[in-house]
Amino acid sequence: MTVQPVSRQLLRARWKAWRRRLYAILEQDSSNDGASLAVNGLLVFLVVITLTATVLESVPRLAITYAEPFRGIEIVATAVFTLEYLARLWCAPEHPPFRRYGPLLSRLRYVTGLSGLIDLGALLPLWLGFFIAADFKTLLVLRLVRYFKLTRYSPAIRSLLEALYSERHALTGCFVILFGAALIAAAGMHLAERDAQPAVFGTIPDALWWAVVTLGTVGYGDAVPVTPIGRMLAGLTIFAGLLMMALPIGIVASAFADEVHRRDFVITWGLVARIPLFSELSAAEIAEVMKVLRAQKLESGAVIARRGEQARAMYLIADGEVEVRLRHKRFRLGTGQFFGEIAALRRTRRSSTIVTVAPTRLLVLDTLDLHALMDRQPELARRIESAAREKLGRDLEEPDLDIAESELAGSPAP
Repeated sequence: MTVQPVSRQLLRARWKAWRRRLYAILEQDSSNDGASLAVNGLLVFLVVITLTATVLESVPRLAITYAEPFRGIEIVATAVFTLEYLARLWCAPEHPPFRRYGPLLSRLRYVTGLSGLIDLGALLPLWLGFFIAADFKTLLVLRLVRYFKLTRYSPAIRSLLEALYSERHALTGCFVILFGAALIAAAGMHLAERDAQPAVFGTIPDALWWAVVTLGTVGYGDAVPVTPIGRMLAGLTIFAGLLMMALPIGIVASAFADEVHRRDFVITWGLVARIPLFSELSAAEIAEVMKVLRAQKLESGAVIARRGEQARAMYLIADGEVEVRLRHKRFRLGTGQFFGEIAALRRTRRSSTIVTVAPTRLLVLDTLDLHALMDRQPELARRIESAAREKLGRDLEEPDLDIAESELAGSPAP
């Protein structure tokens, strides 16, 4: 009587573990996950291939000559996108913003959300072709919706979209001002040129086309003022257009830079707060530590530290993987892990060699900066030393302590 409930509970736990694993693969939870990189790389490749095929298929000669390859690409891509959609639908309860809604509501929110609609639009063209007699050109255009799937796989595109959303009110104000300027320019040009060029500037709606292309700094040249007043108004409109276009560009560029900085700040904050030496620090004290961190990028095979050399810094692995080579064993540390913090405190010599095994991005805290920070803030120094003693279980001043080996062996998994 007790075996069956236990078996069901175990099966349910395994089912949830598989779902969490699939979610981690699809959402690229770790940059070192081979399965995640392979799956998302395949999806990006299919998006690019189908977009290329869609563009080429709009050429009648190519559509006839390569009809079968184009059809094969579409069938394979649709099959993969369908499996991806079903997998994301199943994994929706694992998405952090949806966890509080339960399985049914979380899946409904995914289906009706922007990401879900884009994923659905990526697989609809072929299925629609099976069930309805849709126009071929319409289906071709629908395939271009797949372009928006790239936003899921590109942090840069996501950051840009978030920047646009955060500045939506300012950008709306810019376009309102731009439209008002276009109306004023069109009305002025209508008054100046209506008698000289009634076919082009006879009405304000006619003149509005000229105002829009002039303020947009395009200037097609299909409508040109010929009167002195009209030319003077055109010159003023051109200068106004330069200012108008610079305003939204500046807003977007500033918002994008802030978004990238904010994302890097959050990642760095999480890495610093995870280190035992800094885990008990306040938010203000962690911010002080972050001020003296510097970034370092290394290619695979680069030596970070050598056995026997003086320890001059502690390291946080922001992205990548390193191998720690002790005298009798080797092991690896990945994204989110750290090493060297105790050695940075005692300024001891390394008992291991650390080498990158993949392109790696490190956050480095120099020993001098750490000690200078502790000198400036005694309370911060007391907390760091207390955390170090708690980690080691011994006095920091013991001369026979093999700091480097014990600290590396004790680095927690991310």
